[in-house]
Order: sequence, then C-alpha cells, then structure tokens
Amino acid sequence: MSDNAKPQEGYVSAATEKMGAVEKLGFMTFSMSDNIVYQFKSLYYMFFLTNVLGVSVAAAGTVFAIGTVWDAVNDPLLGYVALNHRFKSGEKIRPFILYAVPWAVSIVALFWAFPGSDLFKAVVAEAIYFIFEALNTLCSIPYNSMGAVATNRDDDRRSLNVFRNVGGILGTAIGALACLPMLKLFGAMDASGNLTDGAARGFVLTATVMGVICIAGAFVHYVTTRERVHQVEQNDEKIPFGEVVRMLVSCPSFIRNTLFIACYACGNTLLLTCITYYATYALGSTAAATSIQAVYLVASLVTTVLVGPIDRALGRRKTMIFAAIALILSKVWFIADPSNIIALYANAGITGIGVAIAFVMFNTNRNNIVDLVEEKEGRRLDSMVSTVDNLAAKLAQSGVTWFIGFWLARAGFDAALDAQPAGVVPALDFLLGWAPLIFAVIMLIVVWNFRIEEEVADLAAKREEL
Repeated sequence: MSDNAKPQEGYVSAATEKMGAVEKLGFMTFSMSDNIVYQFKSLYYMFFLTNVLGVSVAAAGTVFAIGTVWDAVNDPLLGYVALNHRFKSGEKIRPFILYAVPWAVSIVALFWAFPGSDLFKAVVAEAIYFIFEALNTLCSIPYNSMGAVATNRDDDRRSLNVFRNVGGILGTAIGALACLPMLKLFGAMDASGNLTDGAARGFVLTATVMGVICIAGAFVHYVTTRERVHQVEQNDEKIPFGEVVRMLVSCPSFIRNTLFIACYACGNTLLLTCITYYATYALGSTAAATSIQAVYLVASLVTTVLVGPIDRALGRRKTMIFAAIALILSKVWFIADPSNIIALYANAGITGIGVAIAFVMFNTNRNNIVDLVEEKEGRRLDSMVSTVDNLAAKLAQSGVTWFIGFWLARAGFDAALDAQPAGVVPALDFLLGWAPLIFAVIMLIVVWNFRIEEEVADLAAKREEL
C-alpha cells in the first residue's frame, strides 16, 4: 500500500477497556505450566538420552545441536505462517494455544525409551525433538504475542508481563524442586537418586504428568483471555516475507529491543550454564548451585512485583537503563574478589534483579512495537515481532554456549579428570564475571537513546482523540 493511501494520522485503534485480574492470572498460569515442563526437559532430557534410551553421548549431543538450530529457525518460519492465517473465529493468535494438546503428546514421546540401534534411536529421537520444538513454537505464539492483541493499554501490557514473569519464576522453581521427587515416586530412581530397572516406565509416567500440566495451563489461558486489538484497516492480503522483514528492520525500536533481548539471553545463559560448573570445581560441591540459583530466583520474583512502580516512577528508558546498570554492578564485586562466596551470591541476586526488570520491559516493548509498525504500515505483525527476536536470542544463546565449551576446553577442562587444571577456575571466573559484564554494557548502550517511551505516549494520545 502506498504512503498516499494512508490517512494523515496513521493507523491507530481506539483504547481497549482495562484488563481484569482473572485474565492476567490466565497469562501467569500458562507461563507457570510451560516453565515447569521446560525445566523438566532441560534438566533430564540429555540424561534420559544417554542413561535410559541408551544412545552414545556423541549421538545425544548431535540430537541436541541439530535440535537447537531447528528451535531457532522454526520461530520466524512458523511465525510467518501464523501471520497470514486467520481462524474461523476471526482470531489471529489465541487459538494457537490449543496446540498444547499435541505438544503434550510430544512431551511424552520425548521420554519414550524405544528399542533399536544407536543410529535408529538417534534419528527417531531427533524427529521427535523436531516435532516437540515446532509444537512448542506454535504454543509460544500466543504466549509471547497475546499481550499485543489482548490490550493496547501500556499499563495493562506491563502488568500482564509481570504476571507472566511471576508464573515463569514459580514454574522454574517448581520444576527444579518437584521433578526428582516425581521420578522417585514413579520408580525411575531409588531413594539415593540412582536409576532403577523401572526407569523407562518412570520417565514416561513423569512426562505424562508434565503433559497434563501443560494442557491444564493452556486451557486456563484459553478460556480467560480475549483478543481485543484488531488491525485498523481490515486487509487479509498475504504479506510477502521480504515485506515483513522490511517493516521490522525499518522500525528502530524493534532493532534496539531485539539487540537488548539477545544480550539479555547471553548474560542469563552464562550464569545459568556455568553456575553448576563453578559450584562443582570452585566451591567443591555441585549441590551449592541450588542455593545460588535460589537466591537468583527469589531476587527475580521480588523484583518482578516491583517493576510496575519502578517503570511508572522512572519511565521506560530509565527503567531499562536501571536494569542494565544492575547487571553491570552485579559483576563488579565478583570480578574484584571471585573467591568471596558473598560476592558470588551478590552476583546471582543482583543479576536476578536486572533480568526481572529486563524481561518485563522487553516483552512490553514487543507488544508496543506491533502497534508502532501498524501505525506506520497499516498491517499488524503480532506473531512475527516475538518470533524474529526469539530467533536472534536463540542464535546468540547457541553462540554463547559454544563459547563456554571453547573457553573451558582452552583452560584444559576434562570432566573425566579427578582434579581439573589450574586454569579452569579462572576460566569460570571470566564466564561469570567479565563475559556477562560485556553483554550488560552493550545493553546499556542500546537503550541509552531508546525512544519507544515517546512513541508509545504519542500513540496513546492519538487513541484518546478517537
């Protein structure tokens, strides 16, 4: 559509009514169930492949590596399919949550110990992993994009993202604490945490419970949420993929928010991946990682509740700057004195503060960016904004994960050794200190002149005039 065909004031929809608490709780419920399931998968799938399904560690690593690439690539591909699809109900986003039912089935299949050769098992496991991640992406479309169509009020979008993050933190904590007792309950492990002869059955039963949790959370989300924001000018003409890319890259706020998300993902990956290694080889106890992660989660949970007042007091740009500065400050004491256990806990706790604020802010920005693109272009890209920046984040995470392995290998790390070389602990110090500090500094630079706050205020003013 040419610029001459656009109204002078742009494409702006009227303000929606305020959201109720029940709807926000619906967002929180699916976020919690989704994170319980994903925590189970993250903690035990690699272990299941090698110790229960019986594939070699090399084959299991290949399944993960290829699956990770597919996980990143399928985001924009399936997001584009969703962009040009409308359900019979007239909705664009909400019904995708119903893919939670086949996703739940794929969760059970993921932990199915089928017979066959090592190659056969690896190929079938990869196929199941592909299906699992594709269905997860379809469920993630409403998870990440519903905020843009449920409301166009900035306060409500920020609030529902607070609820989402609270649900995510609770889900992560529940998944971390409940998975092992559940595996023991179903006979996969004995009281000491060792595998039993009934491990295969126990993992399938546990995965079945995870599937039920997934469906229950999705059902609550589906029945409590509504699509209220629709494209101002009804136009069902398919948007070419190249045109979608042009719309996104011509939006400066999208570029800045995506860079912020990618750096956030890298910093968070460094902490959550390396803390177990640090606890094992620097502190001498793998179990010490649990208390450090607990500090991180508690700090994130408490801060999430306070994000709304902080954002209202400081404004969007300053709040995001505050998050970046918190992430920078979290590393200073640890870099200066990495052997100090209090500095390590401070690193985890202050990082939790920074990531909680960052999560709520960049997700609220995602919802706003859809409106900004529509105001300029006349078309809504609800499913594409989050799936494209998810691609950037996942590719960045993959790169950081590779760097962790490279950096530790460079220091001489070998899990088979009873004692690691002297360079391993300093390498971990770098991965928990300087490396995430660099990403936090980039985040600060990215948001320093971020103008999304002014753009959202301008849109809100136009809505009030309608």
